[in-house]
Amino acid sequence: MTTVLGRLTAAAAELVLGSVCAGCEGVPGLLCEACRDSLRGPARTVPAAAVPVQVTAAAEYAGPAKAAVLAHKEHGRLGLATPLGDALATAMVELLESAGCDWCGSRYVAVVPVPSTRSAVRRRGHDPLARAARRASAVLRKVGYDCTVVPALRQRRSVADQAGLDAAARRANLAGALAVRGSGRRLLGGRCVVLVDDIVTTGATLAEATRALAAADVPVCGAAVVVATTRRSGRLRPVTPTDSARTG
Repeated sequence: MTTVLGRLTAAAAELVLGSVCAGCEGVPGLLCEACRDSLRGPARTVPAAAVPVQVTAAAEYAGPAKAAVLAHKEHGRLGLATPLGDALATAMVELLESAGCDWCGSRYVAVVPVPSTRSAVRRRGHDPLARAARRASAVLRKVGYDCTVVPALRQRRSVADQAGLDAAARRANLAGALAVRGSGRRLLGGRCVVLVDDIVTTGATLAEATRALAAADVPVCGAAVVVATTRRSGRLRPVTPTDSARTG
């Protein structure tokens, strides 16, 4: 019942707020063309040393891109799943083409979202990352990838809110928090596994997700996110062929 009420609240909020651009609040509509442009790339590599695979982001966590992510994630602007999913697809395509995952067949892609906690889904009334991941997967299918979303990860224990925690505290908070679902390994077999998230800060969440998959003998080809903060890791940098050395 709580989830249903949350969805209704989110839908009502979108009806009320949908007349104003989520990025700049300056023009009518869900997201104006200028704010959409902030999410269209070019994709960049995130210098996240904690993550043992390449991480690619569509945009920096700032300005209209930040506002759009928060409006979708926290304020029920459900229609933003489309432009945010498109942004995630941009990051994924850049990742796949730069990583060169010939060993696993990069045209066969499993999109593995970082799981949200049940309490967060109930509070928000929807799972924003799952919505964006489904959209991104559909976009990749249109450009020739055999792509499917596989919710292979689950929360195995509760974790504290990450807000306000530094890198070390985030790693400690998430250590051992994720595991692969019983059917996850079978569903991921033979596919290029790409982790996805909406935001990356220190990389602790993606590192834990990579660890959980590796523990189940599932190699991860890389990770893609909609936006990345540069507060702790410096500016994003263009994707280059040498980035493929970080994948595995």
